Amino acid sequence: MYQTIGFIGTGNMGSAIAKAAAKSSLAQTILLSNRTPAKAAALAAELPDAVVSSNEEIARTAQLIFLGVKPQMMQLVLDPLEHILRKREDRFILVTMAAGLTCDRIQDLLDMDCPVIRMMPNTPAAIGAGVVQYCGKDVTVQELDDFAALISPAGLVDTAPEGLIDAASAVSGCGPAFAYLFIESLADGGVACGLPRDKAVAYAAQMLAGAARMVLESSQHPGSLKDAVCSPGGTTIQGVRALEVGGFRAAAMNAVIAAYEKTLTLKLK
Repeated sequence: MYQTIGFIGTGNMGSAIAKAAAKSSLAQTILLSNRTPAKAAALAAELPDAVVSSNEEIARTAQLIFLGVKPQMMQLVLDPLEHILRKREDRFILVTMAAGLTCDRIQDLLDMDCPVIRMMPNTPAAIGAGVVQYCGKDVTVQELDDFAALISPAGLVDTAPEGLIDAASAVSGCGPAFAYLFIESLADGGVACGLPRDKAVAYAAQMLAGAARMVLESSQHPGSLKDAVCSPGGTTIQGVRALEVGGFRAAAMNAVIAAYEKTLTLKLK
């Protein structure tokens, strides 16, 4: 049980994880801070035991300090907090969710060997259907386990070596955008064939959710599940052929690789 945790930055990712932490009931108090205070206030109104605070107060009091800021903003956020963190005599852990910034990099920005947990969540974490990879430096196994329990309502919470975090983020962190694009495209096809827009979107979204559940629960390879839908001489195999002609698989692979390569460039800034 945490007495106090704090979120510096309540954008999409910060809000998603704050909502998950609130659902776990493992934090007595949740402090929220954002450069636009109205955003923090709106989130606080949704969460039990959450109050609007400041970066400085969070740095002074929170046991877990979630840094929900973009990589290029991290230095600007941490610089004013360094002297506050140095004065602390109790143990605290910084939790970063900034793409491309390693645990070592966070310590370097502060010039402190403080404990750091690095996490890579995605936006569906806000509804308990997300994916979160995490790792840590200068933290204990128990601290990592406590952290995982705190955010477990986010969905699949999985530890990963830091060397794989960037690749994992390119799949599950960026992946929702790719999935939404696919849903929209399928719905557009349905509309072209005469379906009303609302029904086309609902059918496409539920289909994708169901197909994903089949992969997770059947333990079958996605290729085998695809083959089971493709009857000889049937309609589905013709659709698969059209996707292959359009380079569907290569495009999906290239999207992940492009996201991963962009993440690597953030390490250089």
